Amino acid sequence: MTRVRSRGSDARPHRPSSAPSPVSLDDCLRACSVHSGKLVGSLDPRRQAVAEALRQLLATWAVQEQSAPAPTATSLLRRTRAAATGSGGNLSNEVLDALLNVGNKAVVCAYDDELNLTVTITDTILHLRRSSRAGWRLRGRILEALGLPEEAAEAYERYLELTKEDGFGVRARVDGIHAATKARAELLTLLERTVPEATRFGAGPATDVWAEGLAAHAAGDPSGAEARLAGALLAMDREGAPEDEVQEALAHYLDLAGGRRTRPTPELTRALALYADVRRNRMRGPVPDPLFGGVQWLSLGEFRNRIAGKSVCLVANSGKVGESGLGHDIDAYDLVVRFNSYRIDPAHTGRRTDVHVTIHKHNYNWDKPVDTRLVLSGSSPDWKYSVRNKLIPGAQTYVNDESLRWPVRNIGGWTTEQFAAIPTSGFNMLWLLDFLDVSPTLDLIGFDFYESGAYRLPEAMKLAITNVHEYGSEKTWVMERAQSVSGMRISLR
Repeated sequence: MTRVRSRGSDARPHRPSSAPSPVSLDDCLRACSVHSGKLVGSLDPRRQAVAEALRQLLATWAVQEQSAPAPTATSLLRRTRAAATGSGGNLSNEVLDALLNVGNKAVVCAYDDELNLTVTITDTILHLRRSSRAGWRLRGRILEALGLPEEAAEAYERYLELTKEDGFGVRARVDGIHAATKARAELLTLLERTVPEATRFGAGPATDVWAEGLAAHAAGDPSGAEARLAGALLAMDREGAPEDEVQEALAHYLDLAGGRRTRPTPELTRALALYADVRRNRMRGPVPDPLFGGVQWLSLGEFRNRIAGKSVCLVANSGKVGESGLGHDIDAYDLVVRFNSYRIDPAHTGRRTDVHVTIHKHNYNWDKPVDTRLVLSGSSPDWKYSVRNKLIPGAQTYVNDESLRWPVRNIGGWTTEQFAAIPTSGFNMLWLLDFLDVSPTLDLIGFDFYESGAYRLPEAMKLAITNVHEYGSEKTWVMERAQSVSGMRISLR
């Protein structure tokens, strides 16, 4: 049974806004330390992840404090001024990253205590680093989790003002929030107009009116129940109830309204359509073209036919590619394959991208026009969601279907016993091309498996070279099949 939570008894102690409150780093770390103690012995994997992130944060802070020189009167004065102006204070990059890690784990955890901790963390980060892009994005995420979509949109807008590359799809998120807010307002206006006495009941406390509506429904008074439940929804909107509570109540109301009619009225049909718009846009931004701009889907066999007989080079996102001077040579291949957040510097990387291979998690370069975009994912639902929500109409002619979603595992049948780590996008692609064996030339450019660091879009340079991949095992596999190695070029054919 849906329960409308009274704002007075809400477990969340305050209603944060998009603008952060000034919280000192010391107060934030104290809150993190206290929360770390609360998580001891937790069996919830999400809380265990938060606990580990807190441990890393406190360890990072301890190391920083031990290595810091003894404070002087001048340094203390500078620290005070920096904290007051929000210019960074003593928030080092290492502590900032550790705080963000805690916040990102806590917002996924989704319990009230963790959500409140994330609010405190973003208050601190944005008080000390007002232009922190990651801080504003985390602020938007926590406000969304607290059921405050309009405030979240304001925080996301601030993030977008500070970044050139929207690698996380925040713009689509903001558009979705605005579209959902508009649809919800239209739905409530429809209820106010079509349900007798809803406005009168909407003047009362939402919790009490909702309870009266459920009681009327149980007593066999459908008209009285409908008026009170619709009124409670109006009251929730007036009181600023969290979005998740409003959505739950709307679903319950529409379920009861539809259940007492053999055939839905035009008003109920319209209300259901608006509710669907709200839910859909809350999950993703509006899709301008459901057909993805006339995109054509590629199966494994169709992809094979498109590359057969063509020379192919795969260009790594490694540091030495950015100073290779191989741009002309790369553009001379029939097909140029690039990965994820690739960066173009024509003299070194070449200009063309024929095939963009990308993991589903990020949005980097999805707007760049290519002939073929291969979206990879180890999860079928995640792949479907990303293809549906992230593809930009007109930016590609061909997109892989699910037969090409995860080549090493799904086509090659490699189990975690055979290859324990998550295969990289590059390895999935080069394995696929080697497996198909229809290219007379198959060269890898700059594949040093990140020994020279990363060369990516500036927005993506902060992404860690993660340890979930086994670069050493992938390198061994490649070198066992290499026909020749010349400088930065590894030839598999």
